[in-house]
Amino acid sequence: MTINLNQIAEMDRNSVLHPFTQMKDFALGKMGDPTIVETGKGIRIQDAHGKELIDGFAGLYCVNVGYGRTEVAEAISRQAYRLAYYHSYAAHTTDELAILSDRLVKMAPGKMSKVFYGMSGSDANETQAKLVWYYSNLRGKPNKKKIISRERGYHGCSVVSGSMTGMSFYHDHMDLPRAGILHTGAPHHYWGAEAGETEQEFSNRRADELEAMILREDPDTVGAFIAEPVLGTGGITPPPQGYWEAVQKVLRKYDILMIADEVITGFGRTGSMFGSQHYGIEPDLITVAKGLTSAYFPLSGAIVGEKVYKVLEDGADRVGAFSHGYTYSGHPIGAAAANAVLDIVEKEDLPGNAREVGTYFQEQLKAKFAQLPIVGEVRGVGLMGAIEFVADREKKTRFQPNLTVGAKVSKAARERGLIARAMPHGDILGFAPPLVTTKAEVDEIVSIAEAAVRSVMDDLVRAGETI
Repeated sequence: MTINLNQIAEMDRNSVLHPFTQMKDFALGKMGDPTIVETGKGIRIQDAHGKELIDGFAGLYCVNVGYGRTEVAEAISRQAYRLAYYHSYAAHTTDELAILSDRLVKMAPGKMSKVFYGMSGSDANETQAKLVWYYSNLRGKPNKKKIISRERGYHGCSVVSGSMTGMSFYHDHMDLPRAGILHTGAPHHYWGAEAGETEQEFSNRRADELEAMILREDPDTVGAFIAEPVLGTGGITPPPQGYWEAVQKVLRKYDILMIADEVITGFGRTGSMFGSQHYGIEPDLITVAKGLTSAYFPLSGAIVGEKVYKVLEDGADRVGAFSHGYTYSGHPIGAAAANAVLDIVEKEDLPGNAREVGTYFQEQLKAKFAQLPIVGEVRGVGLMGAIEFVADREKKTRFQPNLTVGAKVSKAARERGLIARAMPHGDILGFAPPLVTTKAEVDEIVSIAEAAVRSVMDDLVRAGETI
């Protein structure tokens, strides 16, 4: 039976509950038909109508090795033919899983010991929360359970990980955040600094605010601090000078675990293999997903440091088996995909490419956008960047939300053949292209983005919405 594209679109509209989609508008057709993505190669995808788009966001920061890598597909196929599934409960394993775990423990920053596997960054951060609570209980500190996150931090959409996410629209009408999750200030100097405050002074103030929160709550009730090395969904915002040094000093002072959420920054995006290495972070727990398999198969990991694992192992005689796990923990196809992806990451030195091409990318973004009258800040690191739009550069005045400037620029870019994301926290256009992107492809991305920005800027000027 042949099914045409109109039928596919109708089937989708009638049966799929899409994430982050206005349900009624979609159901009534106000958003048009769904985009049916059919193929991908390198940094480009193609829809069912034959339209090609540069994916300037690598899916959702995840297709790091690019689309159409046959070596990953072949690894998945080989494993599926050999053994499509077996669980990892009760000390069962596969060769791919053991190899991957050994590899991750050795390549990860800090002194790591074990890896627990899930299917998404959200479930990995749920695991991290449970590990913090379990660790505190086994240490005889049952009150040391609160987890501090940051405003604008993103850690997932499940119950605890969604609570740790520091953006209210992820909480609204969902009964989040849950008790025991706190949020301290975002490390964004552009919007958060006081008049005349240097980046170092701002970082020191954020660390002082964190310490004040810990003291207010009682250090004996605070178990962990979770943070992305670089804010991702909260605006693609690198930390200001001295931030991580100041924050870690506070965490060590009060015996608080550091959870590095490397879901976006892991495996090369900043120009280092891990964002923690890039910024001198010494994590106790590390969350990975996305780039672990380049999204060719769902897989995530909670990497457990030696300090935490030793407490868990020492307590095993008292409490018995580690009572946490998922049907698909350590899925053999996911492990095979991850090993194939990491082979590419290492063989092609994708962190090095992100560093070299990323430097060029950052230079081009600043050269083309930094002086435009509607641009307040151009920022980024490696192959991730953002342009923040404002109505008045000198006064740092935001556009009225109803103007949806970021969304309009994103739409204009898409119409010209580029996927760049309208970030959800302000009028921001975000970029996170695959780590295989070349300098020539950077030129394409920046050129299309510039045309889109200038088109929207001209419309705003004509409407009198900017100076």
